[in-house]
Formats: sequence, C-alpha cells, structure tokens
Amino acid sequence: MENLLTFKKGIKDGVPIALGYFAVSFAFGVSVVSQGLPALVAVLMSMTNMTSAGQFAGSAVMVVFGTLFEIVLTQVVINARYFLMGITLSQRLSEKFTLKDRLLCSFGITDEIFAVAVTQKQLINKKYFMGLMLLPWAGWSVGTLLGALAGNLLPEILLLSLGIALYGMFIAIVVPAGLADFKIFIVSGISILLSCLFYYLPYLRLNVGEGTAYIICALSASIIGAIFFPVKVSEVQDE
Repeated sequence: MENLLTFKKGIKDGVPIALGYFAVSFAFGVSVVSQGLPALVAVLMSMTNMTSAGQFAGSAVMVVFGTLFEIVLTQVVINARYFLMGITLSQRLSEKFTLKDRLLCSFGITDEIFAVAVTQKQLINKKYFMGLMLLPWAGWSVGTLLGALAGNLLPEILLLSLGIALYGMFIAIVVPAGLADFKIFIVSGISILLSCLFYYLPYLRLNVGEGTAYIICALSASIIGAIFFPVKVSEVQDE
C-alpha cells in the first residue's frame, strides 16, 4: 500500500498549495521591498524558510533594527506549532525514514503540507513527502522573487494597497477558525488589545521594541487562553 504514495503523487498533491503560496509570497516580496530591504534579502528568506507569518514578522523586526534575540524569540513563538506538527507527523512516517531524511523533510512542514500529509491512509515515504514539498517551496520562492522585482517597479500607491494582502491572509486564517470555535476570537481579541496598548501608549511604544511587543502579546494571549479555555485530551483525540 505504501508504494501508492509516489513522488508523482506528491507533486500532484502539492500543486494547489503552491498556487496559494505564490499569491501570499508575492505580497511578501512586495512588502519587504516597500519597507526598504533589498530584494535579495526577501528571496533568501523565502528560499530558506516557508513560514508566512514568521517571515512577515521577521522582516518587520529587521526594519526597526530589532536585536537578534528578538528575531529568534519571535520566530520560536510564532512557529512553535510546528514542533507539535513534527511530532504528530513523525508517527506517520515509514520506517525507512532515516534521521537525515527527517531533518531534510522537516524543512517542508507547513500548515498546508502537514494537513495533506497526515490525511494519507498509508505510511508516508520520503519520495512522496519530497514531491509534496517541492512545488510549494518553488511557488513560495518564485512568488517572492517576482513580488520583490515588482516592488521596485510598481507605483507607491499600488504597493501600499497590496500591503492589505497581509491582513487578508490573517483574516482568512482567524475568521474560519473563530466561526468554528468562538474562543479563538476571544484569544485573538486579547492579542489585538495588547498590541494596541503597545502601539498607542507613549511609554510602552518608546520603551518596548516592536519584536518584544510581538512576543509579549502572543505569549500573554496564549497563556490566558490556556488558563480559561484549556483543550481537553478527549477533544484532541476526537479531531
């Protein structure tokens, strides 16, 4: 049964993910260039990462000359969910997966790739997973490149309008999840409220770095959510 998961099938399953990534990464490339960072930086970020929220946040910290510690900690907080995805996915891998294979394929664990992989009925082999992550990686990298190049050519007013794609991406993530579970809206609202405090209160805005503010808002909202809206083990198993 396992041989049904071929490299070709991985490529096929990765096509819709790649198309979606192309659109978001194009906006990322435009955003990075419009903030004053070189196009090469944007492309290198996308070629070595596949984390939209992490890259947007990372570039924002870079623009305000945040510290290396702020960048690293921001990425750990934003991408912490990948630890859980990796643990879950490791239980669905073929026994032929070596440690080197696991390290290589861990690069391609994203929300969408993980969702497609874990829904397979057979154990996942290296060929399938490599095929599954190849096109999304290419779409993400090429989209960033084209967005970065377009960012140097498009009028400023158009660049500013394209920036709304970032907010649209987050809305597309939060709203469907919030409709399924209103607790997500509450936790998101707490994070937004804290973010507004850091932005509008003069003392906080002047004395707390933007990267540190990201971390405080995310951690605080997560802790409050964990205390007041804990997820029971039975709920996770049912899903």
